[in-house]
Amino acid sequence: MQEELSMILDDAEDHMKKAIQHLEVELVKIRAGRANPNLLDGIVVDYYGSPTPIGQVGNISVADARTITIQPWEKNMLQPIERSIINSNIGLTPQNDGNIIRLFLPPLTEERRKELVKRVNAEGEHTKVAVRNIRRDAIEQIKKLQKDGLSEDAAKDAEKDVQALTDRYTIQIDKHLEAKDKEIMAV
Repeated sequence: MQEELSMILDDAEDHMKKAIQHLEVELVKIRAGRANPNLLDGIVVDYYGSPTPIGQVGNISVADARTITIQPWEKNMLQPIERSIINSNIGLTPQNDGNIIRLFLPPLTEERRKELVKRVNAEGEHTKVAVRNIRRDAIEQIKKLQKDGLSEDAAKDAEKDVQALTDRYTIQIDKHLEAKDKEIMAV
């Protein structure tokens, strides 16, 4: 029984870690006024008929705080890359000079910053819901074990451990959100 309890706790912690990692990935995609090559993650380009991540058809770099440059490996890929960026709906218009594509990040207005903060908080709330669902599933598994003969004290202790895990990861989520909010609101 004790082994099964520790497996339930380890499994819950593993899932909560994955939820935090997902949040970190999503927060990187939300631009905070600074150029970051990760803004282009998830954009795929039609490379001779097969969808290919943008980072595999060209070199992505940050020229300065507000400019991302994409230098395709092949010149004939300029148009497909440009089309993919426009279709991706990231809010940036590519500038093509025949060799390189440049993406200029406009300075954020106060209104846009507030929208981004709302988006960050919504992403954080999704992650908190995921963590709470993981907690619920773990507690349900503990209750099943209790029906199968686990003592009530052991079940209560395990539930407290699951709650402590949940609290720890919720605090981590709040720290991530606070850091991202600060980054967005910094002028």
